[in-house]
Amino acid sequence: MRKHLFVVLLLTLASHGYAQRGLQSKKDSTKTVQDSIKKIEFLKNIGNGFLPFNYFNLDLKYLIKFNQYEGLRSGLGGITNDRFSDRYRVDGYVVYGFKDKRFKYKIGGGFRINKSSNTWINLAYIDDLQETGSSKFLTDKRFFTFFEPRLLNIDLFHKHITKSVGLQHKFSNHLLLESQLATSKVEPTYFYNFLIDNKIYSNFDLSTAKTSLQWSPFSEFSEINGKFEETKNGFPKFTLQYTQGFKSVLGSDFTFSKIDFRTIQEFKHKNEANTKLTLVAGLAKGDVPITHLYHASPNNITKETIMQRFSVAGLNSFETMYFNEFFSDRFSTLQIKHTFKPFKISDRFKPQLVLISRYAIGNMNNIERHQGIQFNTLNKLYSESGIEINKLLFGFGLSFAYRYGGYHLEDFEDNIAFKFTFNISL
Repeated sequence: MRKHLFVVLLLTLASHGYAQRGLQSKKDSTKTVQDSIKKIEFLKNIGNGFLPFNYFNLDLKYLIKFNQYEGLRSGLGGITNDRFSDRYRVDGYVVYGFKDKRFKYKIGGGFRINKSSNTWINLAYIDDLQETGSSKFLTDKRFFTFFEPRLLNIDLFHKHITKSVGLQHKFSNHLLLESQLATSKVEPTYFYNFLIDNKIYSNFDLSTAKTSLQWSPFSEFSEINGKFEETKNGFPKFTLQYTQGFKSVLGSDFTFSKIDFRTIQEFKHKNEANTKLTLVAGLAKGDVPITHLYHASPNNITKETIMQRFSVAGLNSFETMYFNEFFSDRFSTLQIKHTFKPFKISDRFKPQLVLISRYAIGNMNNIERHQGIQFNTLNKLYSESGIEINKLLFGFGLSFAYRYGGYHLEDFEDNIAFKFTFNISL
């Protein structure tokens, strides 16, 4: 009897031990999953350019930049995260330009009014610079790189103080909308006069309403941690934006309208190569100052020799087009980029060849209104083609582009752009 009792006791202790080990194993497994989720979330934030803290994500894009007007531009910025609140958010930044010796900043925030449609009301006050001739879509996703290549060489900026209220709404995972009402005080940092009805404006006030739609019909989405995220980047994608300026509303000086369109198509080939086509078009009508017209994204410095112009190639810019060379009130650009399968020379050395062709056409009415700045129009087809050899060393590569066609220049070397590329992004 004692022997049987001893055996039962041993079996009980053993089963208890196995149970404890099983419970511990389950705890370890749960902790591993949680750690993995935290790691994925951390890498996702870093990939979007944020360094996450408990209630606040530091925005890395404000840490350091450089351009020709501000010189070194450095500061801090960020946005509250879901740990702070999933219904309210606060964002902002403050930066300082060491060349123009001026602080710039933004104070903003938002509150969600519908969870299922991810509908937000956003408010912002901005005192900063903006590149003259640039046009951005409200619905553009955040894209973070260590630095923005074109920004290094830009020198034509205008100051603006903008107060805005916006609406962000998701009709579906495939169709997004953003609208914005804004008032801006605009002051060019360069000599410029805008002549309207025999009156000259060197600075001006604008009141605008803007609506932007982004349609991604072929993308695929999955629910991840309670949020729907894009799991397949489908093409083509379409973006449409309309802007209306109102004269005499809150002191606004001009009436005008703008419509902007972009479509992106990408073909992936069986040999790991891909071809990407990007079509962009814009049309502005009414009394539009040059600050709000189109420059077609140039990226070439006005210097004499090829090596003096050696700089960083942009991602979607015209490398042979000189800064401030062209402005348009209607334009269209087409970019064709074919990326070959990487050459596997070794496990770490895999350079990649890219063939690129870019085209632009446009025009402008009432050029005489814009005084104090010299520029051409794009009424003839602008053409450039070139190659990139990327990822030669630590993400750096080389770019070569040649300008031909209607805007070919007399001096042969003025048509050539030789630069380096940088293709690492977080």
